[in-house]
Amino acid sequence: MSAKKTYKVVQWATGNVGSRSLRTVIEHPALELVGVYVTSAAKAGKDAGELCGLDRSTGVKATNSVDEIMALNADCVIYMPAYTDFEQVCRLLASGKNIATPRGEFLYPAAMQPENRARIEKACKDGNSSIHATGSSPGFITEALPIPLIAQQRRLDCLTVNEYANLTSRDSPDMIFNLMGFGAAPGDFNQGMLNHVKHDFSGSLLQLADAVKMPLDDVTVEGEKGVAKNDKQIAAGLIRAGTVAALRITVSGMHKGKPLMRFCANWYCSNDIDKDWELLDSGWLVQVRGDTPLDVRISYPVSKEDYPKFTPGLTAHRVVNSVPFVCDAAPGIRTTMELPHIIATF
Repeated sequence: MSAKKTYKVVQWATGNVGSRSLRTVIEHPALELVGVYVTSAAKAGKDAGELCGLDRSTGVKATNSVDEIMALNADCVIYMPAYTDFEQVCRLLASGKNIATPRGEFLYPAAMQPENRARIEKACKDGNSSIHATGSSPGFITEALPIPLIAQQRRLDCLTVNEYANLTSRDSPDMIFNLMGFGAAPGDFNQGMLNHVKHDFSGSLLQLADAVKMPLDDVTVEGEKGVAKNDKQIAAGLIRAGTVAALRITVSGMHKGKPLMRFCANWYCSNDIDKDWELLDSGWLVQVRGDTPLDVRISYPVSKEDYPKFTPGLTAHRVVNSVPFVCDAAPGIRTTMELPHIIATF
């Protein structure tokens, strides 16, 4: 990373995480905000400071015109849309703009669909640009943190990343009941949800295994449901007894017939369930089993009131901190294994 260089940045999308990213870019000593892309016509024309809750004007107005963003002289685009548009990504990269993003499609080139990988790599070559995907999960907890933990081993039996999310204070009824299926009668696991989680985390597991020269033979996914024993009132509504109150999804990277790398999501609205699961408070438990076994527990020391303001930073901050490293990287799809350690500049 260049010691005194200032990097010109575009923030692409200003949702919950994007708004935090935008504010962080504005306040960052080594980054200069030069553009903001929004999908909503109602946000177009508004000052970037207003969009992220700052009480001052930045002089940078949001636009919903892709062409206006393409015309900007920018070193990097922080790409945080709700879904990936590969045509847009290729246009940005081919124009010479690097990309830092939490989108899981770009975690590991070998895990990408061959057609998409070829398109992205050509755009990087044409624009002499790079793209890097990171965030909290996947990203920090599934790649950055495991690297030094595995470095303590001379025999690796299994790495397991356990993620815990207590959703009792999450006032998002549509997400809780409709998208995730809490409060519904237990039945077959939603295959779409299983495939989504497998897709998001397989890239991390594959690249870790390849990095330690223990390539995976297969990546599998399975889901389990925990049923509420009693009624439970949560912020989003009522979880009735006999309905789904907890989900466990495990993505396993198999090596020679045994799980070598695993990600286990534990999402729950009640811990009073029919399963004997240890449901910790929101956070992570990373377990390394080998000749130097390690358990690392990460929790969030924030109040329930501050929790909604805290969580966007988990995803946004590492992406923002990676901008200088992505800009200075060799052209192509760059992984956590290839970039230097992401060191924050304050």
